[in-house]
Amino acid sequence: MSILEVDNLTVKLPDGADRPFAIEGVTLHVDKGEILCVVGESGSGKSVTAFSVMGLADKRALTPVSGAIRLDGEDILNATDARLRKLRGEKMGMIFQEPMTALNPVLRVGDQISEMLEIHTNMSQSQRKERVIAAMNDVSLPDPEKMYRSYPHQLSGGQRQRIMIAMALTLEPQLLIADEPTTALDVTTQAQILALIKDIQKRKGMGVMFITHDFGVVAEIADRVAVMKYGQIVEQGTVDEVLHAPKDDYTKMLIAAVPSMTPPKREPATGDKALSTDDLVKVYGTPGLLGTGRVVKAVQEVDLTVRRGETLGIVGESGSGKSTVARCIMRLIDPTSGEVLINGENIATLKEGQLRPHRRDIQIVFQDPYRSLNPRRTVGQSIVEGPMNYGISAAQAHERAAELMRVVGLSPDALDRFPHQFSGGQRQRICIARALAMEPMILIADEAVSALDVSVQAQVLDLLDDVRQKFDLAMLFITHDLRVAAQICDRILVMNKGEVVETGPTADVYANPQHEYTRALLKAAPGAAL
Repeated sequence: MSILEVDNLTVKLPDGADRPFAIEGVTLHVDKGEILCVVGESGSGKSVTAFSVMGLADKRALTPVSGAIRLDGEDILNATDARLRKLRGEKMGMIFQEPMTALNPVLRVGDQISEMLEIHTNMSQSQRKERVIAAMNDVSLPDPEKMYRSYPHQLSGGQRQRIMIAMALTLEPQLLIADEPTTALDVTTQAQILALIKDIQKRKGMGVMFITHDFGVVAEIADRVAVMKYGQIVEQGTVDEVLHAPKDDYTKMLIAAVPSMTPPKREPATGDKALSTDDLVKVYGTPGLLGTGRVVKAVQEVDLTVRRGETLGIVGESGSGKSTVARCIMRLIDPTSGEVLINGENIATLKEGQLRPHRRDIQIVFQDPYRSLNPRRTVGQSIVEGPMNYGISAAQAHERAAELMRVVGLSPDALDRFPHQFSGGQRQRICIARALAMEPMILIADEAVSALDVSVQAQVLDLLDDVRQKFDLAMLFITHDLRVAAQICDRILVMNKGEVVETGPTADVYANPQHEYTRALLKAAPGAAL
C-alpha cells in the first residue's frame, strides 16, 4: 500500500528562470516498508519534489500548477498551513542535507527534539525527556544523557546527522524524506547512517524517499529507483532493473560516472622531489597548570614526499588530520615541530615576510568553491589578483586568465561574470584556474570534489589529472572518498587520529591493505555491487 502518491505534479519557476518548470509531470509513489531513491544531478528537481511533499517549498517562487500529492490518501497540495504543520512530524519527517544549518546553534539538541513532542503531544516534561533519550538510543548515539545536554557544535558531523534522524523519527511518522543526508560525511560514517536508516525503516515499517546524486548509495539502500533530469522522471524501476539494465542514456551516464574502486595502472613518478615533510607535528592546547589543560595531537610525526608529475592522496575520516597536514604545508597554520621542505628548503619556521616568495609555489583548491570566491568580484578579478600582486602587468595577467579559462574548459568571455552566475562544477573549475594562475609547483586539492554531483566530479577529476600532466605539478589530493582516490592518486597515505597508518602505491594498498583501519575504510565505501 502506498503511503505517498505524487501524481503528474508540475511546479512552475518564476519568469526569467532557465526553464519554465522546476518539475514537470512527476509521478511516483512510496509504499509502506520500502525505500525509493530519487536520483539526479543538481537542478534535476529532486529537492523541489521533496519540499513540495513536505509543504516547505516557497509558493511565491515555486508554484504548483497541476497534479496532486496524497499522503496516506490525504490531499497535501490544498492543505492549510496549520494542517501541514500538524502532518510534519506526525505523519512525515525530513532529514536535511546539512545538519549544522538545520539545527539551532543556541539550543541543546535534546531540547530541540523535545520541542517536537511539546508541539505535537500532551506529554509531560519528564515523559518527553524519556522519549527523546529512547530516540537517541534508537539511532545509536553514545551516552544519550550527556548528548541530551550538548549543543550542535559539540558533536561530530555524523552525530549531528543522527540527531536529525532522531528528531525526524520521534513521532514515528509513516513517511521519512532524506535529502542527501550522507553527502558531506566520510565513508565509515556514511555507511553507518545508511545502515541506520535501513534498519529503522525495517523496524518501523516506514516508507522512505531517499534523495541522492550517487548511484553508489543507491546500490546500498534502495528498493526502487526514480531517475530525474531537468525536472522530469526519465526512468523508474526496481534497484536491480535500473542498476543492471538501465534503459535511459542519462541513467547509464550517471552509473558510469561512479568512480571504480579498482585503481588504474599508473607508472611510478620519476620527477624531482617538490614537496616533503619530516616528522611534521601539530599540537593544539597546552598542558596547563599541573597537567590540567587539554592537549590535542592533530598531526603526529607525518612524513610524506610528492614528486613533480605525481599525485599523493591523503585519505581518512573527518578528524584524522588530513586537512591539518595541508594547512601546515601551506603555512596557513604554524606546525608545532618538524620540517616542510619545498624544493629542499624548509619553510616550517619562516616568518610571514620570508614566506612570501614561497606562497606562489604552492596553491590550494578548497572544498566549497562558492565560499572560496569573493561574491562581489568578477571571476576574472579573482584570477588576476594573485599574479598582479607578484608584479605581473594587468595585460599579462588577463591574458593568462583567458588562457587558463580555456584550459579548465570555460569560455574566456565568462571572466566578467560573478560567482553566483556559475554552477558548482564551473565554480570549482574557476578555483582551479585561479590556483594555476600563480604557476605553482605544488597544488593541494582539499576535498575539492566531495560536494559535486558524480558526473561533474568525474569531469573535475579528469581536469585535475590533465593539469597535473600539462603543468608537471606535484599534487596533494585530500579526500575521504576511497573511490575518488582510487582513480586519481599514484600513491596513497592513510591517516587515523593524526598518524599515518599505511602508505604505498594506490593499487597495492587497495589490493592488499595491511592495516585494519585501511581495510575498514575500503569496506565502508558504498556501491560494491556496481
